[in-house]
Amino acid sequence: MVQASSQAGWIRAALLAALVACVPAAAQEVTVLLQASPPEQAPPRPAFDDDEFVELRTAMVRDQIEGRGVADEAVLAAMRRLPRHRFAPMVSARSAYGDKPQPIGHGQTISQPYTVAYMTEVLELGADDRVLEVGTGSGYQAAILAEIVGEVVTIEIIRELADSAAERLQRMGYRNITVLHGDGYHGYAARAPFDAIVVTAAASHTPPPLVAQLRPGGRMVIPVGRAGWIQNLLLVEKHADGEVSTRNLASVRFVPLTGGH
Repeated sequence: MVQASSQAGWIRAALLAALVACVPAAAQEVTVLLQASPPEQAPPRPAFDDDEFVELRTAMVRDQIEGRGVADEAVLAAMRRLPRHRFAPMVSARSAYGDKPQPIGHGQTISQPYTVAYMTEVLELGADDRVLEVGTGSGYQAAILAEIVGEVVTIEIIRELADSAAERLQRMGYRNITVLHGDGYHGYAARAPFDAIVVTAAASHTPPPLVAQLRPGGRMVIPVGRAGWIQNLLLVEKHADGEVSTRNLASVRFVPLTGGH
């Protein structure tokens, strides 16, 4: 019985991979805007000189994140260290640390600090993981991930946001992030499989190409639901036998995932 279940899981995984292969080539075209260094050549994480905002970050983590139950020390350390205000150019530096999303232009937002921390924590990341992010935005979530894991691949469909995020992350000194311009619905098969995937915009359904690109044993967190309505934040787990399970974590509200699908 266990053998039959395992076989069925692998069949489903193969079918998902076939779906990715059948997507028209034009739909999967991406432009590399920032290329990560090979892991053995990537330098230590960049240093920041933002002492003026250390207290704001400390309070943000203590009150908004730890106070709501996030306990992963690697996530908390990344949130304390990263200068969030550099990723929210449309608001004042102090406003960037507020307990809410902030606009970044083109109808998009940078998620509230707690949401970023919670979604990162549930992925249960390791130092050597490769992570795909769908929806780069200003680059904040990608930078948080890059503080924790070995390699981040992030893809953004809005060219202006992708360009500015690539420039920002390069200027800050990140060498373990690849920034792509393209339709994240299709993922990025060239660097798959991924140990974890995080989607930062609401999809109408869980994209099969992303499930196919998730490594057995990997996790994906994705908001699913209609734009303008309360959505479900889902945890998608691909087990070692290829079986996929989904669990609803919370009610959320994200901007919609866009693209030709």
